[in-house]
Amino acid sequence: MFEYDNIKINYKEVGSKEQDSIIFLHGWGQNISMMEPIAKPFYDTNHVLIIDLPGFGSSEEPKRLWELSDFVEMVYSLAQTLEMKNITIVGHSFGGKIALLYALNHPVSKLVLLASPYKKKIKELSNKQKLLKKLKKIPGLNLLANEAKKHIGSRDYRNATPMMRDILVHHINTDISADLNKITCSTLIIWGTEDEEVPYEDGQELETIIPDSGLVTYEGNSHYAYLERLDQTISILQSFLS
Repeated sequence: MFEYDNIKINYKEVGSKEQDSIIFLHGWGQNISMMEPIAKPFYDTNHVLIIDLPGFGSSEEPKRLWELSDFVEMVYSLAQTLEMKNITIVGHSFGGKIALLYALNHPVSKLVLLASPYKKKIKELSNKQKLLKKLKKIPGLNLLANEAKKHIGSRDYRNATPMMRDILVHHINTDISADLNKITCSTLIIWGTEDEEVPYEDGQELETIIPDSGLVTYEGNSHYAYLERLDQTISILQSFLS
């Protein structure tokens, strides 16, 4: 366990500090096991770190409202403690957003983004959400609105603790797109065309924003395209990192 900001963080480390490093960051609501399938092929050749991000897996959740920068600095602090060098970061979804911010603030050799959100989503309100907004405006019904939000919100929101809900809302509402053109490391982007969580069009746009980047398209695959085509993903990663 690694302690940071008064919480305990679970991680898995394989390899030695003499080897080039790869850090794997999972998506929201996931854990180490979601990244192990693409990490295992590098156990013999690299210094590998897989983290249960705070609030997930066997890691404790933050005791205060963490911003995305807090997740970044936690990863950086752990990497420094483990004396990692020539770091590549592989991030899926929420982990990819952390990876993007890490690359903006700390040295990174290469970056791999697996369906990684980076901008605030503005969606037309559903009828249920419109009802929720109306309830909030009626005196005496604000408590009912808060209860309804638990059932109307996304699956991730409904399943989260109050603290993690606040962190999730902050994450969703944080747009980092304006700074991504400052990323200088080589960046590999992998995206499924049928991703319903973060649309494929975002991946196409991301390729145009990050200067030294390339997009690999998985036709017909979902938000978990990297696992749905596991062998292909591993082969692409090995080629990109060699």
